[in-house]
Amino acid sequence: MKWDEFIVTGEPMILMAQISIIVASIAIVAGLTYFKKWGYVWKEWLTTVDHKRIGIMYILAALLMLFRGGVDALLMRAQTSMPENGLLDGQHYNEIFTTHGVIMILFMAMPFIIGLMNIVTPLQIGARDVAFPRLNAISFWLFFAGAMLFNISFVIGGSPDAGWTAYFPLASTEFSETVGNNYYAIAIQIAGIGTLMTGINFIVTILKMRAPGMTLMKMPMFVWSNLITNVIIVFAFPVLTVALALMTTDRLFGTQFFTTANGGSDMLWANLFWVWGHPEVYIVILPAFGIYSEIISTFARRNLYGYKSMVISMVAISLLSFVVWAHHFYTMGHGTMVNGIFSITTMAIAVPTGVKIFNWLFTLRKGKIQFTSPMLYALAFIPIFTIGGVTGVMLAMASADYQYHNTMFLVAHFHYVLIPGTVFAVIAGFIYWWPKIFGFSLNEKIGKITFWFIAISFNVTFFPMFVTGLNGQARRMYTYSESTGFGALNMLSFVGALGLAIGFGLLVYNIYWSTRYMPRNETSDPWDARSLEWATHSPIPEYNFALVPTVESTEAFWDQKKNNIPLFKGKYEPIHMPNNSGIPVILGVLFFFWGFFMVFSWWIPAIVAIIGIFACMVYRTFEKDHGHYISVEEIEETENKSRGAHA
Repeated sequence: MKWDEFIVTGEPMILMAQISIIVASIAIVAGLTYFKKWGYVWKEWLTTVDHKRIGIMYILAALLMLFRGGVDALLMRAQTSMPENGLLDGQHYNEIFTTHGVIMILFMAMPFIIGLMNIVTPLQIGARDVAFPRLNAISFWLFFAGAMLFNISFVIGGSPDAGWTAYFPLASTEFSETVGNNYYAIAIQIAGIGTLMTGINFIVTILKMRAPGMTLMKMPMFVWSNLITNVIIVFAFPVLTVALALMTTDRLFGTQFFTTANGGSDMLWANLFWVWGHPEVYIVILPAFGIYSEIISTFARRNLYGYKSMVISMVAISLLSFVVWAHHFYTMGHGTMVNGIFSITTMAIAVPTGVKIFNWLFTLRKGKIQFTSPMLYALAFIPIFTIGGVTGVMLAMASADYQYHNTMFLVAHFHYVLIPGTVFAVIAGFIYWWPKIFGFSLNEKIGKITFWFIAISFNVTFFPMFVTGLNGQARRMYTYSESTGFGALNMLSFVGALGLAIGFGLLVYNIYWSTRYMPRNETSDPWDARSLEWATHSPIPEYNFALVPTVESTEAFWDQKKNNIPLFKGKYEPIHMPNNSGIPVILGVLFFFWGFFMVFSWWIPAIVAIIGIFACMVYRTFEKDHGHYISVEEIEETENKSRGAHA
């Protein structure tokens, strides 16, 4: 490839992005060098195997991707805010809505969920870490390598442009000659391998490392949602792995898996993608349901209503999520029988989801509700998500979907599902568990202002799309004529998108303000919390629990506080902890370069990178690392210091 084809040039926005990347990189290197923090960053963060720090890094990456995906969203809303706008041409609009979808779902929602899962799940089950700490670190670095590889496509080679679903033949080399969709296939593949490792790790952790007395039916609802989510990951992500492998061979080696003229089938891609894609929706939704369950029961000051029915409904959702995929392409030539079957299964999945809505409402009934900022997100979620669910039932009817499918009505529907169903939840969980992670609270006043900006602006942005969609505005179109009459409502959507940007900016400002001015260690229990994770100190010590707790109910921490039921028994003993390791971060770097070389078909350096990857794996098998022990004296010192801070 020639140099002028390698580096994307000629566009002001791309030039600004290139300059921003260079300036940010120089600033980070200069800052770490000036403050002499290279050793600290390497030893304490980059090489860490501590589930809490890995969770924080997932969340930092997710916030970075939220900014990148948010810029894409603002550009799309700006482009369609008025008829025949020339801000973006058709090619750049295609690239932006493709990267927006991939980044927001795979590189923002997923890592935010997995980050909270990493931090909270071991604490809620009374474990000192996950089952496989180094595998956990490798999972993060593979995700991060995939995310960074995908994002550099914007400035090196060109972004993917076939939509976030990458339907063939649009994603083929015939219709997409640039390397953009190579980035799509390989970057998501790398990140997906990391996610699959996460699924295996957390299934083992939850099934094998629960505290004494914690049976499956005594687990917190967030843990249940994580267990079911990770089972879905283990079954769904191998399908995506196969699909992306076939896509890679089609694009790089000229195979014909998805080319109808040569014995393949473009519908094979659609089926494989959505066999993974619809369970993926529940991979990001079910943990959110678990977060809402924790928050609603805490701030309603009541036990969660219908614990068993909540568990059963999540299991039902997970099973049904695998038998609804064809509703994403009713309009692509299925017969009446197939469309009818998938219509029934799609409507059926609304039933267990409805059960959960009523469980939360009955938990709130007669509760002493505290309107904290996490609770506001949980309360707003219920009516907004219900709108998304009802419009989903409308789309589930195959005959009606012929009218709705390729319109902005569908865009409004899935945003009404995913934003309250996932984004509201991760923000609420982020605020709720923040004091447990860092030892101080976020400012509640700024938090509530942030909530109202986000909640109102969300509806201003997406509700008009229901109207324009029903009036015939097609999705994926980068422009439209003035005679359509869509201009006013699209401008309203753009105003709402600006409001959302302000809201997310306030969230970042709240973190900055609270870090500087909120008092530290003012209390170890800022909320009237109920679950086991609140039984340890704030911030959480390296070992989580000085003594392994003994659990006797689903409300273990609440029972300890209110009924004086002891959680911790016995005496301090040395605690074994795993050592940090540089292998995961080195593997992440090698996978990044392997993916980059594969994108451009540079086979020799790609082979060298593969050799490096296998060399790291071989080295790890012979590495003698027996971990380290925290002595009784160190434990007593930490416990006494924490008690004094919270006295």
